[in-house]
Amino acid sequence: MTTKLTRLLHPKSIAVIGGGAWCRQVILQSERMGYEGDIWPVHPKAGDVAGHTAFGRLQDLPAAPDAAFIGINRHATIDAVQALSAMGAGGAVCFASGFSEAVAEDETGTDLQELLIAAAGDMPLLGPNCYGFINALDGALLWPDQHGATPVDKGVAILTQSSNISINLTMQQRALPIAYMVACGNMAQTSQAEIATALVDDPRVTAIGLHIEGFKDIRHWEALAAKAYARGVPLVALKVGASEQAQAATVSHTASLAGSDAGAQALLNRLGIPRLAALPDFLETLKLLHCYGPLPGGNIASISCSGGEASLIADMAVGTGLTFPNLTTGQKNQLRAALGPMVALNNPLDYHTYIWRDTKAMTQAWSGMTGENIDLTFSIVDYPTTDATDWVCTKQAALNLRAATGARFAIASTLPELLPLDIAQDLMAGGVVPLMGLREALAAIRAAGQIARPATEPICLPGSATATLMLTEAQAKKALSEHGLHIPRHCTVQSPDAARAAALKLTSPFAIKGVGLAHKSEHAAVRLGISAEDVADVAAAIGTQEILIEEMITGAVAELLVGVLRDPAHGFVLTLGAGGVLTEVLRDTVSLLVPSAPEDIRSALGTLKIAPLLAGHRGQPAADLDAILGAVVAIQTYVVQNADTLCEVEINPLLCTPDRAVAADALIRKA
Repeated sequence: MTTKLTRLLHPKSIAVIGGGAWCRQVILQSERMGYEGDIWPVHPKAGDVAGHTAFGRLQDLPAAPDAAFIGINRHATIDAVQALSAMGAGGAVCFASGFSEAVAEDETGTDLQELLIAAAGDMPLLGPNCYGFINALDGALLWPDQHGATPVDKGVAILTQSSNISINLTMQQRALPIAYMVACGNMAQTSQAEIATALVDDPRVTAIGLHIEGFKDIRHWEALAAKAYARGVPLVALKVGASEQAQAATVSHTASLAGSDAGAQALLNRLGIPRLAALPDFLETLKLLHCYGPLPGGNIASISCSGGEASLIADMAVGTGLTFPNLTTGQKNQLRAALGPMVALNNPLDYHTYIWRDTKAMTQAWSGMTGENIDLTFSIVDYPTTDATDWVCTKQAALNLRAATGARFAIASTLPELLPLDIAQDLMAGGVVPLMGLREALAAIRAAGQIARPATEPICLPGSATATLMLTEAQAKKALSEHGLHIPRHCTVQSPDAARAAALKLTSPFAIKGVGLAHKSEHAAVRLGISAEDVADVAAAIGTQEILIEEMITGAVAELLVGVLRDPAHGFVLTLGAGGVLTEVLRDTVSLLVPSAPEDIRSALGTLKIAPLLAGHRGQPAADLDAILGAVVAIQTYVVQNADTLCEVEINPLLCTPDRAVAADALIRKA
């Protein structure tokens, strides 16, 4: 599909089917972009459309078009798609709505979408409910509305699942060169990841931004991430659509903590794709990647002529993971030579205004804040909206620095509106990235340093069978122990007398639990530290028909939650976090996808707030991390081998001692 998409996205001929205002706009916008290929309107009655002679039928066209914009009603669209596919067209944009995205209003929408897919066959189809695409590199577009794109020689590609957001992004005034804008619609046939994979092949594309409402086919996303990383084309995402957890939160702690958005974040992490939270951050990140590609890390240097700005940026960077390295001796020597003795040399640097308007001195001083230990240096400059004549020196100093040193350098304004478009364009032309807004700049720098190699092992895809069975705790533990999970010695009985007899075969103290309750602690059905003499009385008091007696695990330095939840959109979400009765109070969790490598699990555990307990806090013994990793791997093994029927697994708590990791409680839901 990705190879066939190349013809659609680089058309030499365009057919526009329909004669309404939207279709006329496609033709007019193509002409305004300087499209030099053939434009063929198709309409059964109109003599011409937007000044172009119309063909009565698709079969009357001189040849099969490379691309077609279908601007007619949804029922007629299906016939047009079938005709285009039969004649060997390169692909089509389906503008009409009323397919699966409208099923809430029209139950026939899903049936129509299936007919549409069948009609297309192996011909690429964008949409339905889709504006199409703009190719600003070749001046080719199927776009039925206004836009702000201009011809470029190279630039970023942006793919959205919202046509309106696409339009808005083309109107950006941030000096970001947009090579492609693609509105993907509801992706009946061709996925967003497949389109992006086709664009990776264009050497003029410097980075790809993905506005994602949902992931359609995980295997397509895995292929995209691998190909983009191999080709050196960075990907960034703006993921929206966090929703309520679909699983019943009454059954487990995991379900209440690991919502569907946790799965989306885990998937992006696994693919090595940074996630942005807002459109301005998204655009600034793409701009930075266009100029310099991924950053090696998060070491930054800041220059400003105001102590207030130096303090502001230092405070704003707290919690971002970005750091301001101390200046080296060489940097200090260069700065001192340029600034004299009156300036305190720090990073962030307030260089005052002693050298203002002295472009040579400014270039020398700013160059002193670059170096091998700095991933990006930026000067905070706000250009006045009244008279910016005296600020010309800052632009020139930045351009001189870049030309002389080749260092990654940015001009950053505190507010987006205080960096004029013409200044930004001049900086971009000279290889200096203009960052608009300090918050946006820090978000962009952080994201550009998070581009990572995607995981190579495929994600375990779940089945869809409805979970109708919840194993008892003893059954769940037995199933998991067969895959290597350590569990306490135990016995299940059905009377106080049997409990007394069972206690003689085990070593006290005991944990005694009622069987058949989802949250045993809420029913006072968990009793700990019970002696052999009291076992029968406690078993009678718990009141459930079946009773579990276990040897207690002592010496735990931490309690962990290890949960796995089936997420149809993202696979199996593995949640690690603080366990025990305070799980939902602390909400200290991190999510991965199954299967995750032991080194990734180890790294994830290190991000938890309770990580110091695992490492040995305040002189206390450390937990056996290898034993913990073994427990998680055992649970993953069970999940992979039962993927078709499994809905949920939870261990809470996993008792972590200096030499063991033992499951004190277990839950499994499956078909």
